[in-house]
Amino acid sequence: MLPVAPLNAANTVAVLPLFNTNETRAPQLNWIGESAAETLRESLYAAGLIALTREHREEVYRRLSVRTGAVLTRATVLRIGETLDAGQLVYGDFRVDGAEFSNATLDSNIRLTIHVIDLGKFRETAKFEQTGPLRDLSVLETRLSWFLLRLLAPTNEMAASETVFMRDHPPIKVDAMESYVRALAAAGPDQKTRLLTQAARLDEHFTAPGFQLARIAVAKKDYKAAVPWLTKVTRLDSYYMEAMFLLGLCRYNMSDFDAAAVQFRIVVADMPLSEVYNNLGAALSRKADPAALENFERALEGDQADPDYWFNVGYALWKRGKFAEAATKFRAVLDRAGNDQEATTFLGRSLQAETARFGDTRTEYRERLKTTFEDSAFRQLQAELRKK
Repeated sequence: MLPVAPLNAANTVAVLPLFNTNETRAPQLNWIGESAAETLRESLYAAGLIALTREHREEVYRRLSVRTGAVLTRATVLRIGETLDAGQLVYGDFRVDGAEFSNATLDSNIRLTIHVIDLGKFRETAKFEQTGPLRDLSVLETRLSWFLLRLLAPTNEMAASETVFMRDHPPIKVDAMESYVRALAAAGPDQKTRLLTQAARLDEHFTAPGFQLARIAVAKKDYKAAVPWLTKVTRLDSYYMEAMFLLGLCRYNMSDFDAAAVQFRIVVADMPLSEVYNNLGAALSRKADPAALENFERALEGDQADPDYWFNVGYALWKRGKFAEAATKFRAVLDRAGNDQEATTFLGRSLQAETARFGDTRTEYRERLKTTFEDSAFRQLQAELRKK
């Protein structure tokens, strides 16, 4: 089960799916409310704000027995916001002309309305509305995103110009967005993959479905399949850093350690996270680059509770023949993971001053990688520093 609110509430934004006011006669349009929420959340996250994930929101909906897409009372909306422990809550509704008579088309008019509540003060701070043809749904959502960003982070460089913001977020085809949103809600992996593939095919400039397909491929260790999708992600995408991290994992597992190091350096320059330093160290270690130890040590400095970081530092020291220092690190591994047989073996090798030998399959390539990218804590720290 996901933790509901791992971050400081004052710095977080929760975006709820827009309510479908046509729902009783047009439930097939519920995806639009999810689409708007996804666009708003992604835009805020790309600008560096801490927007709670869809998974956190869905967990709270389950706990409170709230159905996604249902029209909620203000009291229920506030209860969701409190349970999410967010600082700002965004909710709203949409209506498509003619939808209740099942004759809505891409030329039908749609109205999107969002409200912003400051949960610390329990008061609404803004209301924004956009109307236009359904075929321009993406444009309307993006313009709402800019209004919201201007409200919540007026000094953010991405909020400086509406013209530039709209240019940097080109429209997405409606059918591509519908397939993507339906994929996010899909119950089975086969249906999810089919809908994501369909979304990517319908709009080749829409990188989100490809990124999700890449995540699925990496989870299956199909690194070759993931690479083309990951290389399409741009710096303007909220998931750019995670994509570069995953691309580094792919390159590493495809034995292209130079390319892996490049990817991890891109990420660590903006997000000096322990898992990135660790993986950069692993890539450099495979290249026999002495800078590997420094990066392993930086990973350990950031998280001394993780036995893998202790192991990698110990392993790098052992390869250098610094047996006493290596033994200390392997003991630290066992203090945190007493059943780690590999650490036990390398502790023995360190105590016996057994040197590394080229081609020894028992001791080569033992670096430990991290496969999960967790940037929420780093974003929280940035938010705290901006407040000072």
